[in-house]
Amino acid sequence: MINLGAIDLNLLVAFEALYASKSVTVAAQSLHVGQPAMSASLGRLRSLFGDDLFVRVGREMRPTAKANAIAPQVTAALDTIRVTLADPQAFTPLSSQRVFTLATSDYFASLILPKMLSAFKQQAPYIDLRLTTVEKESFVELIEGEIVDLALGTFANLPSHILDENLLIERFLGVCRLNHPALENGKVSLEQFVAFPHALFTLRRDASGIIDQLLAEQGLQRRVALTVPYWFALPTAIAASDLIAAIPSCLEQHFLQYYPLQVFELPLEVPHWAISMAWSKLSNRDSANLWLRQTIQAVCQAIEI
Repeated sequence: MINLGAIDLNLLVAFEALYASKSVTVAAQSLHVGQPAMSASLGRLRSLFGDDLFVRVGREMRPTAKANAIAPQVTAALDTIRVTLADPQAFTPLSSQRVFTLATSDYFASLILPKMLSAFKQQAPYIDLRLTTVEKESFVELIEGEIVDLALGTFANLPSHILDENLLIERFLGVCRLNHPALENGKVSLEQFVAFPHALFTLRRDASGIIDQLLAEQGLQRRVALTVPYWFALPTAIAASDLIAAIPSCLEQHFLQYYPLQVFELPLEVPHWAISMAWSKLSNRDSANLWLRQTIQAVCQAIEI
């Protein structure tokens, strides 16, 4: 059996050129090498295959029976290598039937979906979209396992093989029902803020968040009367009670449009945070994944929050 590790791929390229041209001189010119180098390659080919391969007949180098027998396989092998090394076929959104899977929260999905679907309709009408929940404990595994194409959310301490890019800068707003007793000229004082019961969105099954930490630094504490794992469970509960909550500012328009609520500036300095998209370094140069990232980036740039 031939040791493939000892074979110079250039010998097969030389064989292909000789077989096509039937001339050492012409084959050398086509490969931009000197005639002596081509003659040396022919000598090595003869040694490798144990056959003359090409014999001079008149002014031509005629292929032997062995050369005719191996030529189709050599050409097919080289064509396979050329296809492998060539740039992959460009992603064409207009005709692609690809399915993209995004891991994201319900509130962020509600923010970007209308504009995303509009962009898909115009640019990629046959692409399908699948959404799944994003959980901080498992989203890296989802990306690594190529179960999702992108994760959208707030991430920290990502491993080096997970890339990310900021999409939006978010902040918290307070929200309560219309005519809430804590409101005074559209504002809520810190005293009133901690005096009334609160609702808290959390996925950790606890009753503490960044606001509780900030209050504790001032020696204050609020009562968290309700915790929910769904952002859209909040507005009905708040509208029907004296509960107060802090919500991402991008939810303001939706909450005020459909529920009798009022937003207010929090009486605390709460840090802003970035909403990002994260993806695997393995798919960083994939043209389809790049198109998806660029589409989401464009959608987010058009959003005012």
